[in-house]
Amino acid sequence: MEPLVINERTSIAARWLSYTAVRSSGAGGQNVNKVASKVELYFDLASCEDLTAPVRARLATLAHKRMDSTGRVRIVSQATRDQAKNLEDAREKLAELVRAALHVPRLRRATKPTRSSQRRRMDTKRRDSQKKQLRGRVRGGDD
Repeated sequence: MEPLVINERTSIAARWLSYTAVRSSGAGGQNVNKVASKVELYFDLASCEDLTAPVRARLATLAHKRMDSTGRVRIVSQATRDQAKNLEDAREKLAELVRAALHVPRLRRATKPTRSSQRRRMDTKRRDSQKKQLRGRVRGGDD
């Protein structure tokens, strides 16, 4: 297997990747029972040295449902009846996942509401309160 190129600066060596071909489910007649076209791609995230620690941590968060107890990420593809195309599809899914993990999220900076927005909020609350005060019981004149 060849290395997985993520972008021009990042790639994952083939030694961290492995795959198995298994029989696919679904339509396909007798072909389904004979041909192992479904691909399960495994990426050894726990021991991969090609990615930095922060990227590995973000990837573990993104792929937590796809990880097994040994720290391997499992990507499954059975989109086509061709094993080679399914392998390429699984590799592309993994590449997209790693690209998402390479993106560093911007830190949220806490801000205070402006004085005018606080004033508008309080005015609205006061107006709503007065409106609801007028919804009291209507008394008849001949009580």
